[in-house]
Amino acid sequence: MADPKTPEPSRRSERSRQAILTAAVELVGEVGYSRLTVEAIAARAGVGKQTIYRWWPSKGAVVLDAFVELSGGNQPAALPDTGNLKADLRVVLRATVQELTDPRFELPSRALTAESQSDPALAQQFVEAVLRPHLRAIQERLRSAQQAGQVAKGVDLDVAVELLVGPLFHRWLLRTAPLTSAYADTVVDLVIAALRPLPKGR
Repeated sequence: MADPKTPEPSRRSERSRQAILTAAVELVGEVGYSRLTVEAIAARAGVGKQTIYRWWPSKGAVVLDAFVELSGGNQPAALPDTGNLKADLRVVLRATVQELTDPRFELPSRALTAESQSDPALAQQFVEAVLRPHLRAIQERLRSAQQAGQVAKGVDLDVAVELLVGPLFHRWLLRTAPLTSAYADTVVDLVIAALRPLPKGR
């Protein structure tokens, strides 16, 4: 029988993992990605550097896992389907704006986006773990609308998703103008106008 005073190895490992992920997010916000080091993460988390390298190959991989953890995992809930496509998409894009402008999410997300430009493997992991599940969820909502006759039959849904989220990420990444809920609503209105079926006879 295990000594009740001795923590189980699995619990110790999970506590260490959580401490490392928390430290990574905190430090990205404090010093930025370029000045972030594995040594600093280890010191903040109270673990040895070798512990981090046992679980992650690089600081980028640590930040990626920290971001996924912060986002609540990589499996988003199904999008709302009230039958009103415009209202449902407005809810989703407004939530995207709130996340992109929340410093807890924005700082690690910008760090990962920047690092991905020179690290193809990290870029692929970022897309698959963070972006792809959300893009698929939007696509499924558009497919439902297409089946209901609210979106034209010939529309390429992959491109339609990009029409919705692309403007938000463009404005967020390049800081060309404030990223607001009003802007998200405008994007939704324009995209729906482009996707709706043409009147019969045209």
